[in-house]
Amino acid sequence: MGRAYRGTMTGMTSTSARSEPEAEHQVGVGPWDGPLPDDPRYDPELLADGDRRNVADQYRYWSVEAIVADLDTRRHPFHVAIENWAHDLNIGSVVRTANAFNAAGVHIVGRRRWNRRGAMVTDRYLHVTHHPDAVTLAEWAASAGSLPIIGIDNVPGSVPIEGYALPRECVLLFGQESTGLTAEAQAACDVVLHITQYGSTRSINAGAAAAIAMHSWIEQHGSGPA
Repeated sequence: MGRAYRGTMTGMTSTSARSEPEAEHQVGVGPWDGPLPDDPRYDPELLADGDRRNVADQYRYWSVEAIVADLDTRRHPFHVAIENWAHDLNIGSVVRTANAFNAAGVHIVGRRRWNRRGAMVTDRYLHVTHHPDAVTLAEWAASAGSLPIIGIDNVPGSVPIEGYALPRECVLLFGQESTGLTAEAQAACDVVLHITQYGSTRSINAGAAAAIAMHSWIEQHGSGPA
């Protein structure tokens, strides 16, 4: 995540591959050099102007729609749900991590609006759905194949995530860092897991907790590198 591309790419050429000093400090690739490819996945504007986006090398010059379509062929079958957080950048961080692990979808529970800056435009490559509350999220999960909802919070009665067998198809539900999952959200969960901590503070950053939980799922069910 966040990898900067510098230099040439297999199977394509670009003016950014030249050894000019300023090109060494630019992310991505410049305008396409040579005959234009006859491939509908490529975006004409990116071919003409260059592709400076934070995307994996194999997606250089591809349109957003083409990238989403390709990701859809290999989405992991877990969803990420975020309950109405007050700290908008935490939402963006979770969305960005959901993209990194190619989650099936992201669900915003509560407020529809959130600050997308922290997501670094990765929400464009995900399927983002809004639910007014935890009850409607639970209704959606039931209609989507009875997906179990796995809450992540260090509340009384929660189970350590370490060693827990996460369902392959599920929804990972996260709450606000300061208050955690609401009572309504906890009631919608099949189980609530916590991340074992060894320091002096009660909780860790919510964005970091979400990354740990998603990686725990990947360790158990991940399909390997793309």
